[in-house]
Amino acid sequence: MNSAVLTELGILLLDDGRVSKAFPFDDPAGQYVAVRRGEGAPNALIRHMEEMQVGFEVNDAALLSILRSRGLDVTPMPEAGAERVQESKTALMVEAGLASDERDASARLRDFAVSLSSARVAEISSSPDLHVIQAIGALDEIDKTSNMLGSRLREWYGLHFPELENLVDSVAGYARVAEKGRRDGLARGSFEEAGFPEEKAGMLELVARNSRGGDISDASLAMVRELAGQLISMQELRRSLESHLGEGLDELAPNLSAVLGRAVAARLLSRAGSLQKLASMPSSTIQVLGAEKALFRSVRSGTDPPKHGLLFQHHLIHSAPRWQRGKIARAIAAKAAIAARVDMYGEGLNETLVEEMNRRVGQIGSKYANPPERRDQDGGPRREAGGRGERHRDERPGGRRRDDR
Repeated sequence: MNSAVLTELGILLLDDGRVSKAFPFDDPAGQYVAVRRGEGAPNALIRHMEEMQVGFEVNDAALLSILRSRGLDVTPMPEAGAERVQESKTALMVEAGLASDERDASARLRDFAVSLSSARVAEISSSPDLHVIQAIGALDEIDKTSNMLGSRLREWYGLHFPELENLVDSVAGYARVAEKGRRDGLARGSFEEAGFPEEKAGMLELVARNSRGGDISDASLAMVRELAGQLISMQELRRSLESHLGEGLDELAPNLSAVLGRAVAARLLSRAGSLQKLASMPSSTIQVLGAEKALFRSVRSGTDPPKHGLLFQHHLIHSAPRWQRGKIARAIAAKAAIAARVDMYGEGLNETLVEEMNRRVGQIGSKYANPPERRDQDGGPRREAGGRGERHRDERPGGRRRDDR
């Protein structure tokens, strides 16, 4: 019986267990992976098998599929035969001339494994979704660092100009004012250059003129201005990074970005690990991604499971009444699961996903416009309050106080 055997170093043709022809790989790792992916076999092998006009048993399913697509008479090798081939692999390689002896064959197989691992690492490292994950991680770290340094700047510069604390909310706006220097040198034009409108600039000028803050030394002022400059640079870096992240998401996952928004889509990708892993998740898992601690706590304690995790950052969820959020999160998670799968297989932007999601959210808002009725401890009806972030006590015996999820 003739056999076609795929090995790491090449493809061997056997006649009653003896090597009749060998087709070595020039690039073992690359060509072996190409065959296993079904991308094609060596043309010389195909021509030789066509000329022989006999049937072959094949030990690999991917190679079997390739040969069948070329019209060759091939069948799967029995399991016992495949096991015998695997046990005698190094001996067959020596017989085929792919190695000088079995020790050389083992060394070549070891080199093949190293090359294959290196190629796999390089392939994974160049994956676009991993770059998106790193970008959203860097964006979060910049926000965290900016908030900490912004608080320090407000405390330090606030000793000199305390009134500015309550008049400027943004970190970047406060830093641009602090970078200008002492309050007595701040005119209306200084505040306008810092990005404030004319009316606000006039008010800030008046407040600076009448400030009751203390003096600041030249050395301390220099440090404050340096700190403010660093914060401004970080905000500029954040804008660039946000733009880069948006472009990467629009190219990698346009449907997921359209359904969830760029920030939520990037954070879900980061939590899942990759677009492929996110696309393989059911919508129920996507709905609670980011709320794993609450989910496991509910399993242990018997309390209600969380209704949403990272999806709470979606504007349609966090802006909805509390009693609607779980249903809206379920609807959005369902569309996000479909969007991730469409993006995974590169089908382009599907605008109907967003339209259907918005229609479903509108239906939920209309159907559940009023909060549901609950029974109080006396058995009478009680209308559930709709206050955001409200706490209530579990009415079961021994129930604990818990946050609404």
